Amino acid sequence: MPQMRVAVDIGGTFTDICILNEKSGDIRIHKIASTPDDPIRGCLAGLGEAGVDLKEVSLFSHGTTVATNALITRRLPRTAMIMTRGFRDVIEVRRGTKEDLWDTYKDVAPPYVRRRDRLTVSERIDFQGKVLTPLDENEAREVARVLRKRNVQAVAVCFINSYINGTHERRMKEILAEELPGVEISTSSEVLPEIFEHERFSTTVVNAILNPVAGRYADRLADDLKDRGYKSDLLLLHSGGGVVTGRTARQFAGRLAGSGIAAGAIASRYIATEAGYPNSIGLDMGGTSTDVSLAWEGNNRVTKDWFIQYGYPIRFPSIEVLTIGAGGGSLAYIDEAGGLRNGPQSAGADPGPACYGRGGTVPTNTDANLFLGRLGAGLVGGGLKLDRALAETAVRDGVAKPLKMDTAEAAKAIISVANANMAAAVRLISISRGYDPRDFALVAFGGAGPLHGVALARELSIPTLIVPLNPGITSAMGCLLVDIRHDLGFTYIAAADEVDPKTVESEFRKMEAEARERLEHEGVKPKNMVLTRSIDMMYRGQWRTLNVQVPAPFNSVKKAIEAFHANHDREYNFRRDDTPVDLFRLNLSAIGLSPKAEIAKQKPKRGTPKPVEKRAVVFDEKPKALQTPVYNRRDLFAGATIEGPAVIEQIDSTTLIPPGLVGKVDPWLNIIIEVSEAKR
Repeated sequence: MPQMRVAVDIGGTFTDICILNEKSGDIRIHKIASTPDDPIRGCLAGLGEAGVDLKEVSLFSHGTTVATNALITRRLPRTAMIMTRGFRDVIEVRRGTKEDLWDTYKDVAPPYVRRRDRLTVSERIDFQGKVLTPLDENEAREVARVLRKRNVQAVAVCFINSYINGTHERRMKEILAEELPGVEISTSSEVLPEIFEHERFSTTVVNAILNPVAGRYADRLADDLKDRGYKSDLLLLHSGGGVVTGRTARQFAGRLAGSGIAAGAIASRYIATEAGYPNSIGLDMGGTSTDVSLAWEGNNRVTKDWFIQYGYPIRFPSIEVLTIGAGGGSLAYIDEAGGLRNGPQSAGADPGPACYGRGGTVPTNTDANLFLGRLGAGLVGGGLKLDRALAETAVRDGVAKPLKMDTAEAAKAIISVANANMAAAVRLISISRGYDPRDFALVAFGGAGPLHGVALARELSIPTLIVPLNPGITSAMGCLLVDIRHDLGFTYIAAADEVDPKTVESEFRKMEAEARERLEHEGVKPKNMVLTRSIDMMYRGQWRTLNVQVPAPFNSVKKAIEAFHANHDREYNFRRDDTPVDLFRLNLSAIGLSPKAEIAKQKPKRGTPKPVEKRAVVFDEKPKALQTPVYNRRDLFAGATIEGPAVIEQIDSTTLIPPGLVGKVDPWLNIIIEVSEAKR
């Protein structure tokens, strides 16, 4: 029987491969340079270098940036929209907002579908679902013939009020299927049956555009894996924190947008929960950006207010991840007012930080850390040599001289500004959402996260820092920890105090029937199906909602209202028990449990490993450099304790333990650092 589970996370710079032995629970990793022109080529090459025999693989899970990159680069198949007459420009009018309110010259990106490809037909349904004007089928067929001449590859059908009655959209889809064989067709009533036409239309357009892109990608990768001996389904990670098969990805490809960043959030939650911390904040700091996520009581926070490009929302449920321009390659510079800035501009991989010796001259966080001794003379296990003299020159000329500072103080200032930027992002996802950072553990991962973890934990009064075993491939590991997942729902507007629980229960049962059908289609057995219900609710007069979990069967509106008041109090710090509450949307999460292989748990031993060397390191708390032991992460065992000051190096990251703190290695080989004993 196959005994390996493999996860591959393809990033812009590296493709990370995580291989889990189901029998022993041991993990091994491999990194290879990505091939942006053909991501699959790099993936297969990496599997070959890692010695993976696909005949021995029971599950292959994959996080991909293909969908996200397609939207960002606008390398999209020609797509058309068919809309109700009079509503041709909904996705161009949008909400009339701007990303930067004060920049009158910066325009929102143009719609994904050009106006000449947005066609209309005569039909109209009112807000109650009553047909006012039947669909003109002659017009519908004429529109289809026009699109056939234009060789469109995908069509989004978006009729007004179809969220409550999708009859006309379904008929339009039938006509298009007859007239345009082989063309991908998405209807808004199927993709997102919600009120608010811009959000519904925008999500449907994204789904239609990505169906050919993601569908071809999934089909090709599945075929390549099959040719090499893999016998199971290819599983693709989606933004909601689950996976779908290639068949489903072709129908709901919009869910793959944001796939890559969700994996890190999933892994950080899992690592923290296994270590005994159900409340955690994930900090994924890479070369260009930092992704911040939050898990409360063992569950990732989910949002439906997100986008890849501003102005074009994607309303599929997604794990909430905030991304800022703070990474190892973020540029430090003096602005016009004479202040020190850090990012969001980045040196990227080429030329990279000044210490790479590839022509970069502007100081970066990597240069500052190298000059302070926090980084060694090489990265990626010595495969990338770093030049400390070049780092010193960049910090001195770029920051120290203009600000008339000592070079070491300038380097510390560069790191401090980067930390302040990341701390602001953590506050945004925690304090501004009603969560106290003192109730959480911080999981620092990515190539640069463990270098900055303690400083951020101190800044935010987070008591515990967790550094995973393989920080640099944590996102790939996240792909191994997910189940098949579908999220269903539809708009259901009603006054809570007038709702009949039996009616709501009937609607939930209809969704459950559809959910079971989808999971059966993906080969999930009934005993492995888990269905979770929730309702979006709001105070009367509001239009923003809060999600409330409800049990099955649904038999008490009063309990749901009380849960809403409690959620509102936590989120916004107030509640109005005397204000009427309305229901807005019914939701169902359908999960198909995948077999989980336990990560190996090590038996603790006593002792402290020996350092491999000592070097001078400058810490925030000390004005002068300290001779600091440097440890190899491979030498750390369960139960080991490392007293600061210390530096712990490994192929994919570096961990910094300042003076006065102690790192303890837990049974899963995570490094646990108690930054503050003053827990609440």
